Amino acid sequence: MPIKTVLIIDDSPTERHILSQLLLGNGFQVSTAENGEEGIERARQTKPDLILMDVVMPGANGFQATRALSKDEATKDIPVIICTTKNQETDKVWGMRQGARDYITKPINGPTLLAKIAALG
Repeated sequence: MPIKTVLIIDDSPTERHILSQLLLGNGFQVSTAENGEEGIERARQTKPDLILMDVVMPGANGFQATRALSKDEATKDIPVIICTTKNQETDKVWGMRQGARDYITKPINGPTLLAKIAALG
């Protein structure tokens, strides 16, 4: 299934803007959420084709939100790519165990992210 709609969950307005501009410029429809709880709700309501998830956020962090989405019948089939500054191998392993399909570290490299999205589509 080709990926057309992307939900960006990140507490940084700058990161949301950068990712939104990259994705919009490549033909994706984008929605955003500022934290894990809002992101989970928005994912349930809008059923995006893909979620880009930050980890370090107030409230539910990205690992917790990814785990909740992967266990929820309504959202378990939506792939999650974790986009974070946490660049340790243990963080990546933990993120994948929570249900993420891929993991990319910030600063985000546009072509790398687009290739990861294409690989999921």
